Amino acid sequence: MPTLRQRYTHVRNQSWWQIMLLFVFLTFIFSITGGCSNSTSADDDGSGEVIIGLTDAEGDHATYTVDVLSLTLTKSNGVVVETLPLNTRVDFAQYTELTEFLTAATVPNGVYTKASMVLDYSNADIQVEDADGNIIPVTTILDIDGNAIDTLAVSVQLEDRDKLIIAPGIPAHITLDFDLKASNRVDFSGAEPVLTVAPFLVADVELENPKPHRLRGPLVSVDVANETFKLVLRPFRHALAEDKRRFGSLNVHVETDTVYEINGVSFTGIVGLEELAAQEKFTAVIVLGELKRINDRRAFVATQVYAGSSVPNGEFDVASGHVIARSGDTVLLKGVTLLRANGSVVFNDTISIELAATTLVKKQLSTANHDISEISVGQRLTVFGEISDDAVSADVASDVIMDATNGKARMLLTTVNGSIVQTDSPLAVDVKNIGRRAVDLFDFSGTGVDASTDADADFYEINTGTLDLSNLVVNEPIKVRGFVRDFGLAPEDFDAHSLVLVANAKALMMLNWEPASNTAISEISDTGITLNLTGTGRFHHVIRLGVLTDLNGFMQSPVFIPNVSGKGAFVIIGQQSAQVFLDFKRFSEALARHLNNSANVKTIKVKGHFNDDNVTMTVRGLRVVLR
Repeated sequence: MPTLRQRYTHVRNQSWWQIMLLFVFLTFIFSITGGCSNSTSADDDGSGEVIIGLTDAEGDHATYTVDVLSLTLTKSNGVVVETLPLNTRVDFAQYTELTEFLTAATVPNGVYTKASMVLDYSNADIQVEDADGNIIPVTTILDIDGNAIDTLAVSVQLEDRDKLIIAPGIPAHITLDFDLKASNRVDFSGAEPVLTVAPFLVADVELENPKPHRLRGPLVSVDVANETFKLVLRPFRHALAEDKRRFGSLNVHVETDTVYEINGVSFTGIVGLEELAAQEKFTAVIVLGELKRINDRRAFVATQVYAGSSVPNGEFDVASGHVIARSGDTVLLKGVTLLRANGSVVFNDTISIELAATTLVKKQLSTANHDISEISVGQRLTVFGEISDDAVSADVASDVIMDATNGKARMLLTTVNGSIVQTDSPLAVDVKNIGRRAVDLFDFSGTGVDASTDADADFYEINTGTLDLSNLVVNEPIKVRGFVRDFGLAPEDFDAHSLVLVANAKALMMLNWEPASNTAISEISDTGITLNLTGTGRFHHVIRLGVLTDLNGFMQSPVFIPNVSGKGAFVIIGQQSAQVFLDFKRFSEALARHLNNSANVKTIKVKGHFNDDNVTMTVRGLRVVLR
């Protein structure tokens, strides 16, 4: 019997008819899915541990900082368990490429079928990037009914194989993804941007698409013989050196190639673990790693460990962002998160960094010696330095200069997104963005051996080393991770550590029409829906693994086609009604009736698989908003 994996969110302030419709729909779905799943008791005695991570899909937000007031899990028998011990301030925009461990909670054994978060927007710091790359604060935040948002609840059903089962002695893991791109729409048509939030939460229990995980907190103990250490879990902006175990603790496994940076000194393998063991208890530590199977159990294995003064913990001001220009020994960072030595956090558009030969330079995943000549345009960078107290207010930083001449700079793995223009060596990419920054913001002057060889965003040359290039196809989207070539030594422009072909990845298509259009759909039947992109607004893209593909770049119109079964989750939202269908044929018939009655299409969001060759989207979920 087919089941529907329900992933739609609950939005506060819904009118009574929407709540009743959703209740009837969910009751029906639960009734048909209940007979298809294996029975597992939800009332087992005792308790077990669940480890919860938080991540995000990419969006157009420079910062998206809100307070998470509550994080609950609901058992199949209706019992609700709170897992978050404290209100936690989170910048979701910082977690597009990694998952942050949020809490390790002890909860009653059983089967959990729902996860929920309550977000507080009353003190939100949300800033968006306009078409010109300017960062603009958002002060007007509305729900889908046009009401100002104070707090907002968002939830996801855990069904079928996504049920979360808690059993004694076997820690369970779940990652919650607050999809910024799918959950938020920014309207730039007025004097100030207006943000509309329709929160969309995704849960990954099986960890099918795990990102690198990050763990932060004070050191509790080190077991050199068993190659493990333990941290008190201190997520996000909580102090790293406090022995307050409200968020739980977590064991970390290490391997022979784990890289350490402890008090500015690099180590590898067992030598690094022994150095970590020599540190004082409750030393601040940050770990990057991945979840692996060890002895048939999932464990967190470190690839990189930072400790002591190598962690932002109060000795320096710390700025993190992308280098958008360099002149002499001064680099300009954009999209900066600035952590002050006094513990305050400020998002800042740009900061100038003064470097010198005395600046200590480190490189992620490397224990070699490095210097400032390697820091070039496009490089993602974290810098430890000093800023005068009067240069930054509590909320705003502008025209700020950081002195890092006696500080430290750490080059981090950098992501380049674009489309392939040459498959031979060197690989060449038409770059759309570096990190989450539009490529037009970067000034590549001085990156080449001479002016004629400066990096060219339209033909950005990638040194791929021994990476396999056999499956690359011109014009297909690609994501490249690695490091920018040393300043003044291009070409090549970038040294790749990994290549990700995104053509076969799960896709999200987002479109909006300004104003709403009755001609947005040119053809409709039970075998396909053809779009007319005339009049589209800000959104006319396919998003795969954070890589945006502009639908206006194709010679033909996009077409939605049903999957083999014709089943999925298809929703039509009008001003006075909401209809949910499980069958593409019935959905298309209903949508055709609305259009024939002069309804206008405002937005379309589609999940499925996108084929670049024939510009078709095989649909597994589709939502159309009519006006």
